[in-house]
Amino acid sequence: MGRTIYVVTHPEATHHRQGLVGGWHDSDLTEKGLADAVLIARWIRGQIPAGVTTDIVSSDSLRARHTAEQINTAVGSPVTLDRRLREKSYGTAEGRPQRWLDERFIPPPAAGDRLNHDEGIPGAETKGDFAARVYSAIASITASPAEYQIIVTHGFTLTFVIAAWIQMPLESLGYANFRPTPGSITTLRLDDYFHNREVAALADTQHLEPTGSASPVRSE
Repeated sequence: MGRTIYVVTHPEATHHRQGLVGGWHDSDLTEKGLADAVLIARWIRGQIPAGVTTDIVSSDSLRARHTAEQINTAVGSPVTLDRRLREKSYGTAEGRPQRWLDERFIPPPAAGDRLNHDEGIPGAETKGDFAARVYSAIASITASPAEYQIIVTHGFTLTFVIAAWIQMPLESLGYANFRPTPGSITTLRLDDYFHNREVAALADTQHLEPTGSASPVRSE
């Protein structure tokens, strides 16, 4: 049986507007973000045939949860919350001004062990620990027999959702990065003949910009 997964990165949140570090800081959707969540839900509703079993799995962060609630209203399937789909934890930087993090952040080396690199922020996750929990979440999600699934998550988390989907080895993730716009939808497909795992659309935002105008790129 084939499978289609829509991976939604939550739309604009208050920490974007306030210039704060996101991570596990529990910011909510802005008014624009909530309006975009409605557009996301409407687009997804149009993609799923009537009567088809659909899973919705969301990060438990408030901004992701409120996005998932709009999709629940449109699709009618319950939402399962999974904290493994949260954004990367930035430890003591969370909720602080972005400049506070920028002044203290130690970037990873150009070569070497980038996954276990210490970024200099107390309590922050390493990239390796972050990736491992997202991989664990995707293993659980894809164990479901549902033909359609919806994952609601965050900008940085999307990289590891995609990597887990195409079964990239964890040790190969040191340089992986996909940078989406908030409110994007990535479409993943598994065909029922070759059993290939396709990235059919990457971080698409056409559902938000019907005129095709460009959106600023932001993460988290």
